Amino acid sequence: MTQTSVKIKTAVFSNNAPIVYIAGPCVIESVKTYAAQAVKMKGMFEKLGTSFVLKASFDKANRTSHSSFRGIPMETALDFLKDLKNRLDVPVLIDVHEPSQAARVAEVADILQIPAFLCRQTDLLFACADTGCAVNVKKGQFLAPWDMGNIISKIESRGNKRILLTERGSSFGYNNLVVDMRGMEIMKNFGYPVIFDCTHSVQKPGALGKSTGGDVKFALPLARAAAALKIAGIFFEAHPDPAKAFSDGPNSLQLRRIPDAVDMLNQIDGLAMKLANNKALRSL
Repeated sequence: MTQTSVKIKTAVFSNNAPIVYIAGPCVIESVKTYAAQAVKMKGMFEKLGTSFVLKASFDKANRTSHSSFRGIPMETALDFLKDLKNRLDVPVLIDVHEPSQAARVAEVADILQIPAFLCRQTDLLFACADTGCAVNVKKGQFLAPWDMGNIISKIESRGNKRILLTERGSSFGYNNLVVDMRGMEIMKNFGYPVIFDCTHSVQKPGALGKSTGGDVKFALPLARAAAALKIAGIFFEAHPDPAKAFSDGPNSLQLRRIPDAVDMLNQIDGLAMKLANNKALRSL
């Protein structure tokens, strides 16, 4: 299967190229704190010489409880993110929850992201595809990896082949997720870049009653396993103090851990790429 590459500024997502990272806090808690975190992350990835896309969410529309913090107004967020990405010179990924948001968000975003719960919503997929932006689709917790073929067809039918596919765990009984590593190999066969979301994959949805829990101690072990498969990217959420995060704290990495984690994953990815290019080993 020919592998497609998706270029986002200087970052190239390809299952045959070095890993690209998508990282950021779960939600924009305030423009001040988010900007400070973005500056720190850019410095970390620059020092490592590693491609990086800044993850941004202005609205967490699928919070467990209606009383939970959701984010800041869309227009406020987009004006802020446009200025921030220009100042930092970094590409930005932004979640889209409704078809009506797609065109406006695409004026700022380099990648539009389809949340996992909405991955089968045809009108949302069409609206995002029609912008011409790259579209990252989170595989729903309820989907088999081969079911992503129908989602790909929906986006391709609009003339857009700038597609990224993200694994983020599968429902495994109540309030739990499990990662089937076979899924990423299966999705690679569609020919599009595959990304592993190591932090959402360790969520425990709704486990805290009015919010989602998680086992962040498993995030990096799973990321190591995914990197060994030779995929295109790793997605993770990070926060300076996860215990105080407004959303997804239990499964967010500590911001200060990023350099060591990325360095480790880059080393695994480099070895995986070397082995993948060994003709004798490819036949095993």
